[in-house]
This record gives sequence, structure tokens and C-alpha cells, in this order.
Amino acid sequence: MSDARAPIRTAPARPETLLVVDDHPIVIQGVRRLAEAAGVARVYEAPDIVTGYRLFHRHRPALVVADLSFRDDGLSGLSLIRRIRGLDPRARILVFSMHADPVLVSRALESGALGFALKDAGPEAFLEALAAVHAGQGYLPHALATDVAMLNRSARPAPLATLSARELQILSLLSQGKSYDAIASAMAVSYRTVINASSSMRKKLGVESRAGLVQIAVNRRNALL
Repeated sequence: MSDARAPIRTAPARPETLLVVDDHPIVIQGVRRLAEAAGVARVYEAPDIVTGYRLFHRHRPALVVADLSFRDDGLSGLSLIRRIRGLDPRARILVFSMHADPVLVSRALESGALGFALKDAGPEAFLEALAAVHAGQGYLPHALATDVAMLNRSARPAPLATLSARELQILSLLSQGKSYDAIASAMAVSYRTVINASSSMRKKLGVESRAGLVQIAVNRRNALL
């Protein structure tokens, strides 16, 4: 008589701890409910990137869910991703954003995010993304993955596609009317770093002055905020 037993099927492992960084309380509440329903034991909440970084440094959660754009801070989520990965190269970060621009998606992944989920997708898609990133797998919705792939193959890339993640963040802050000094302070970098990045952007975008750069930033405001 055979002693063979049927394999036991187990549900995908869920992270025990999770950090959500978003400046919309309703989003934080929604992520908390979904995460706890999926078995996450502890959810840390941060309304801004400074608090988010401090909580990550203190608690080292198994997974981070973060937005890209924050009120008055532009695309500061890109900076948060870089800082967290600088502190812990193994950190698993899922971007949860309304932005579907392939340039921003690509820069988020280059900064160190492992996955990208859209806020207008259903809860099932979010939980799928959560499980994939926690397992160390990349996650992109099919349509976004196609757009990013086409972006990388384009012989004539869109203007913003030539900018680095740091340059995009600076451009987003310029679109809010911030000075170079204020941008340096917000990004925790030197004034010279902002000046050099702005000079690089002017060359890439074909403008000669700060005013021209600001005009581009304002014209692209919807894509940057």
C-alpha cells in the first residue's frame, strides 16, 4: 500500500510588517485594511517622505508601499526610494501611484523600486503586486510593462525620457515655483547639485535659461505632480 501523500498547498507568504508612505489619509487607510486582511501583522504609516525614512530606519519593515508625488514636495518619492535602498539594498519597495507615465515608471524602477501598481486598479491587483514584490519578484501591470518597453526602444525618446530620476524630481519642484535653495533643502542635497542638474536639464531639453526650464516644468505639471 502506497504511503505517498498529496502535496500540501500553502498560500503565498505575506510580509509580517509593512510601511505605507502617502500623503492621502484615505489611501493609507485603504492600504492598511487590505494589508491586514491579507495577514500583515503590523502596518506603519507615514504622511511624508521624512517620516517614511525615519520609520524604515527604525523598524526595517519587510515591505514598503510608497507614492511618487507628495503635496509641496513634487516627485519626492523617487528620493525616498533611493535613500531607503541606500540604507538597505535588499529593501523591497512597491510604488503605489496614480502616475501611469512610462518615464516615471522607468525612473522609479531605476531608483530601486521592485514593483509599480496603479491606484485606479482593483484590490486584487494591489494584493497581487504586494505578494510579488514581497517574494522578490518584479511587478508591472501588462499595459505599463509594454509602455516602458516601447519607451526604451524608441529612436526618438520623449523629452522627459532623457532626464534622470533626480532631474525629474527637480523639474517637478520647479513646476511648483520653488527656488533652487528651496529645492536643495527639500531634497537634502547641495545648492551646487541642483544648479548642476538644472544645467544638465537645459542642455537635454534645449532651453537656454532657468525661465525656459520653468516653462517646461509648468507645461508638464500634470505629468510631474
